[in-house]
Amino acid sequence: MLLALRFPRGIYRATVAAAGWILHTESRPLRRFALDGTETEQYLRIMRDHDRRVRVRSLLALGVSAVAGSVLAPVLALSPVWAQCVAVAGVVGLLGYYGTPADAPIVSSATVATRFVRLTSDAVTRALLSLGIGGMKDAGQIGFPAPITRDALGWRADVDLPPGITAADVMERREKLASALSRPLGSVWPEAAPAIHPGRLVLWVADQDMTTAPKPSWPLAKSGVVDLFTPQPFGTDPRGRWVTVTLMFASVIIGAVPRIGKTVALRVLLLLAALDPRAEIHTYDLKGTGDLDSLEAVAHRYRAGTDDDDFAYMADNLRAVSADLTRRTKIVRELPRDLAPENKITPALASNRSLGLHPVVIGIDECQKLFEHPDYGTECAAISEDLVRRGPAVGIMLLLATQRPGAKSIPTDIAANVIIRFALKVLGQVENDMVLGTSAYRNGVRATLFTRRDVGIGILAGGDDDARTVHVAHVTRAQAHTITSRARAMREAAGRLSGYAADQDPTPAEHERPASSLLLDLVTAFRGEAKAWSETLTAALAELRPDAYTGWAPAQLSAALRPYGVRSRQVWGTDPVSCEGANRRGFHLADVRTALETQRRERG
Repeated sequence: MLLALRFPRGIYRATVAAAGWILHTESRPLRRFALDGTETEQYLRIMRDHDRRVRVRSLLALGVSAVAGSVLAPVLALSPVWAQCVAVAGVVGLLGYYGTPADAPIVSSATVATRFVRLTSDAVTRALLSLGIGGMKDAGQIGFPAPITRDALGWRADVDLPPGITAADVMERREKLASALSRPLGSVWPEAAPAIHPGRLVLWVADQDMTTAPKPSWPLAKSGVVDLFTPQPFGTDPRGRWVTVTLMFASVIIGAVPRIGKTVALRVLLLLAALDPRAEIHTYDLKGTGDLDSLEAVAHRYRAGTDDDDFAYMADNLRAVSADLTRRTKIVRELPRDLAPENKITPALASNRSLGLHPVVIGIDECQKLFEHPDYGTECAAISEDLVRRGPAVGIMLLLATQRPGAKSIPTDIAANVIIRFALKVLGQVENDMVLGTSAYRNGVRATLFTRRDVGIGILAGGDDDARTVHVAHVTRAQAHTITSRARAMREAAGRLSGYAADQDPTPAEHERPASSLLLDLVTAFRGEAKAWSETLTAALAELRPDAYTGWAPAQLSAALRPYGVRSRQVWGTDPVSCEGANRRGFHLADVRTALETQRRERG
């Protein structure tokens, strides 16, 4: 029926084509060009050739018509009816097919779901050659050390690239590679294999886009208890396999642009800590939207917001944790070797309540707001640096999340000492290396390759030997509340509920620094001397107010005084042990008194 409808268009197109051939219309542009250019001799030569061709083609067309009329017509007339019908149908079909538009074929192309298309070496080779990478032009230089095999819900291809081409060169063209393979971007995952050589590419092509594929349920969503000393499920890789992290003895940095899944990743890690009844959880939501409010049910310390009292509360909490760090190091140092053979906390030590060596997990979302705070930022950055350096060994883990990775949002000294790093989409090389570590971008570990559609997908480094692409476990806010309700019941049964969750959170009057303030305390610590070493002052402060200053180091004192404009100087003094004079960093009493007077004037 469709061919019959297109039959008139076929007759028209056939007639136009035949007339154009007989009249030699293809020479028309040449004739017009010669005529317009006043090339008389050339024009006459073209016309003679045109006339000759038209005569020959006209005679040929008349001959074919005469033969068809004298032979085919009688044969068709003497043929049976069915033969005549077949002939007419054939002519109608041919002319109908000839009249079919190019964009409306009779039979549409077969559509095969990409999940069932086998990945072949020829397809991979053609795709790689189409990327336009200099030096990769010969298919013979692309090798396959192993056959392309079925791997989970997709295909795995191990490829040896041509000499001088690295896996990173292909990875940064992931979008072009997906186009060349005719696959969704979320199903094409090129990875490097640095353990073999820089030119080894591991290409995994999923049956279904990772961003739309069904997410497996988090194994701990409905049941289970966590031991932070052992690997726990954090997310899935592109193949759908669970990727684990071990929180004990490791601090964490999470970085990404806004609304990509950074807070969800932090929440999953805090939920892991919540399901270990021994863990003491400190949660700070500096975004202030309540995304971490599910942790209220189990948190030892909790705040959501960016008011001044929130930052004062956090600073006081970090001071207390810093003091606890000093206590823990002393306890671990004095433990018998058979109890702490490597001078580290063991599961048995963490479970022993009398020692107070239980895990402490501090999660801070939008940590840049704390470190950039004009009053508390410098001090908290100094404490946090000490916590990420020495804290993990004694069970204190700091989890930092930011949507603006940089030297100000996460000070370099802090970022350099963090073990586990998780980068979702970031915008540039600097942000990439700030989260994943120096030279990560150069080595092909690039979170810049993710798109806005890759929500919850990032690169996890430090949790395993190699960096891996991970899709964070899908735990909704409602599920998080259910999980923490279960975790709270576990803590209540174990007698481990404390602090904020147990309505024992300190009131503002209790957690704020004494009214005398640090400056007044420091004036007392000078003990009448005009200047003193930093070590002498921290010891005097700890003696004056043990709860507030125990464990303070000279660097922490310098950081705490910097917001007041008091800077350390070289101070000459006498060592009380050796009785020898020496120059060390310290402070002048006059500088402290000046800062104190300035503060009093500002406060009226």
